[in-house]
Order: sequence, then structure tokens, then C-alpha cells
Amino acid sequence: MNVLSPTWTALFYLIVSVCFILALKGLSSPATARRGNLIGSAGGLLALVVVFFSTDLDHIVPILAAIAVGCLIGVPMARRVAMTQMPQLVALFNGVGGGAAAFVAALELTEASPTAVAAAAGAFTVLVGCVSFSGSAITFAKLQELMTGRPVTFPGGPFVFGGGLLAGVVLAAGIVVDADNGIGSPWLLVVLAAVALVVGVLFVLPVGGADVPIVISLLNAFTGLTVAASGYVLDNTLLLVAGTLVGASGTILTRLMAAAMGRSLASTLFGAFRAHAAQATTAGEDRPVRSGSAEDVAILLGYARKVVIVPGYGLAVAQAQHTIRELAELLEGRGVEVLYGIHPVAGRMPGHMNVLLAEANVPYEVLKEMDEVNPELATTDVALVVGANDVVNPAAKTTPGAPIYGMPILEVSQAQQVVFLKRSMRPGFAGIANELLYDPKTMLLFGDAKESLTKVVTSVKNL
Repeated sequence: MNVLSPTWTALFYLIVSVCFILALKGLSSPATARRGNLIGSAGGLLALVVVFFSTDLDHIVPILAAIAVGCLIGVPMARRVAMTQMPQLVALFNGVGGGAAAFVAALELTEASPTAVAAAAGAFTVLVGCVSFSGSAITFAKLQELMTGRPVTFPGGPFVFGGGLLAGVVLAAGIVVDADNGIGSPWLLVVLAAVALVVGVLFVLPVGGADVPIVISLLNAFTGLTVAASGYVLDNTLLLVAGTLVGASGTILTRLMAAAMGRSLASTLFGAFRAHAAQATTAGEDRPVRSGSAEDVAILLGYARKVVIVPGYGLAVAQAQHTIRELAELLEGRGVEVLYGIHPVAGRMPGHMNVLLAEANVPYEVLKEMDEVNPELATTDVALVVGANDVVNPAAKTTPGAPIYGMPILEVSQAQQVVFLKRSMRPGFAGIANELLYDPKTMLLFGDAKESLTKVVTSVKNL
């Protein structure tokens, strides 16, 4: 028996939709992101409660059991995951969402007699949801370093991908035609799902490591579209609204990230098939570099007038955000102007560095986006690069064919002195060398970022 009438259900769904919109608005700024998350979570909880009171649940026991299993898996995973692994978690959860939408749509199509339009929406959900599932699995493997982060290509790859995509569309069309018979051939759904899974893998394999965050955002948009389509199949307005919001926001974010990388989305996805990155390899690692001690770095920083700190993935791995904040406060106490230069794709996902530094209570006012901080670098005494490489690599401007060629970078080479904190001479996520490391004005301090910064902090205190 339904406790809530259709009118009350629609009203609550409207409230939930508003919560989701306000959540997205809140997430647009670090100052309101926490509140946005709370509003979105409250909306999701309300939506779940409304479902229980507005629907005849014939299988309540397995539903509750599934929720319990999901909570037992998801809650510990979300609580224990390190900040450095958050992009992998996002990719994993996104893929699961796409797979779930595809699975539900397939079941709905086999158990009902859909109209042609509903069958088209269901086939679309299965096709795109499975692409999102397998593609997200590959992005997870690349970020987790379970496979190479470099583009994986093979002769005829574009034709195989195109053929698989065409086969998926033909199978989806076959399902729509078969809808007149109540989906009389469920095997069409199975074959469509299998083809879509292969297409998803082929879609992501050619993408290089530096571009993986863009693909995660795109696949997130795919998942949103599948949820919206499944909302049509299930005649659920809330799923339609929520999926559309996710699809639209994911598409906008994908375009912004592609622009931040300085090239089109098509080039990001398929550029590996025509790029010749051999000239942008790690050759030259045996050349001499100028390394220094923590005391040397402390002297450069302590007697500077302006310092720009460029955080990267290495800072996140070392969990050195609190130590870098302590160093910045020491320098400011000595009258040094300290700014943070934040690249749009620093780390492994948009906003990665902003969240990391906010965790250490670094004032948001001193976090300067790339366009703001680049003009400051010409008057900067020391640029301190902590665990970043690709976002400051001049190859993005000087080496055609490099995976990051065309990407706007932080112009740290304009500073009077450059200090790199690195574990080793290994290249960044894009897998290419950084010529700036061999510049005479560059000093390298090797070691774990947190340990190195702790030594620098001690040395600054002793100046």
C-alpha cells in the first residue's frame, strides 16, 4: 500500500530536484562546497525515503539486503580512501553507476512490453551504460597504475573502435524493432552489452595519463545520460532530472578541462593515433642537474621577497599539505609574499589541489589560478614546485607531438630561481622529460616531499 499519494510524491521529488540543483551550485566554489555536499546528500536521502513510501515494494527483503551490502562496502571504502586515490574512487563509483543503470534498463525491457520510444531509451541506456562501466574500469586501472598510463594503440584501432560502435548502434536499433514482440530476443541485449563493454575499453585505451581526468569527466556525463534515459524507461521523473543534471554538468566540466589542456576533446581522445611522441620521451635523464640541500633551499626562500608555491600530485602522495602551510606561514612571518599557483588539472582531477590545501586550512585567497598567477611569476624570486611536473613542463609549448603539447602551463621558468622537490628524475604522469630540470637556475631537492619540507622548515627557523 502506498503511504504517499502521487501528488505528494511529485512534490517531494520537486524538493529533491531543487536540492540537487543547489548542491551543484554550492560545489562551484570551495567556500560553499561543503554546504553543497550536505544539501545534495540530504536530497538523496529524501529521495530514497520517498521511494519506500510511494511504491509497492514486492521484494522489500532483497532490496534492504542489497542496501545493507552496498553500505558495508561503500562506507568503509569512502572513509579509508586517501586523498591521492580519490580520482580512482570517483572513476570506480561512476562506472558502477553506469553499469547499474544499464542492468536495470535491460531487466525492465525483458519484463515489460515497451513502446518503441521506451525500447530506444532502454537500448541507449544499455549501450552507453556499459561503455561507461568498462571505460571507467580502464581509467581506474590507469590511475591506480595497474596498467600503463601511456596511450595504448594498435594498427587499425580507430577502425575497430568505429566498427564496434556501429555494431552497437545496429544492435540497439534491432532491439527497438523487436519491441513490437515484447523484446522477443533477450540475447540481443546480451550481445549489445558485450559489444558496448568492448567499445568502452577501446574508447579509453588510447588516452594518455595526463588526459585521463578529462575522460573520467566525460564518462561521468555518459552515466548521467544513462540515468536520465533509465528514468524515462522506469517512468521516474526524479531519475530523469538527476541524470540530466549530471549529464549537463559533466559535459560542461569536460569542455572546460579540455580547454585547460589547450586542445579539442577529439584530439584528447584520439590524438594518440596520429601523434608521434617518440621525440618527447625521457631521453636525457643522465644529464647533470643542480641539486641542493634543505639548507640551500631555506636560504633561497628565507631571503626572497616573493615566493610562488606550485603543488602537484607528489605533494598529495606525501600528505605534505600541512607542512607546506607551516613553511608558508614562516616565510610570511619574515615578510615574504607567498602565493600558491594552481593549475586546472594539477593532481589527478579538477580541484584536487584546492581540496588538499583547504584540508590544511590554507586561506583560499592565496590560491591563485593559472591565469592569475602567471603574470606574477616574472616578478617572483623563487618558484617552489612540490611534486608537480607536467603542469610546468615547457614541452607543452616547445615539443610538437608531446602528449601535453598545447596545454597551457604555469610559467615557472619566468621566476628568478626555480626549486623542484622530487623523489627522483622520473618523468611525470605524461611520461615525458622536463627540460626545466636541467636549466642552470633550477635547483633540485630530492626525497619525499614531506620529509624534505620538514627539513626546509627547520632550516628556515634557524636562519
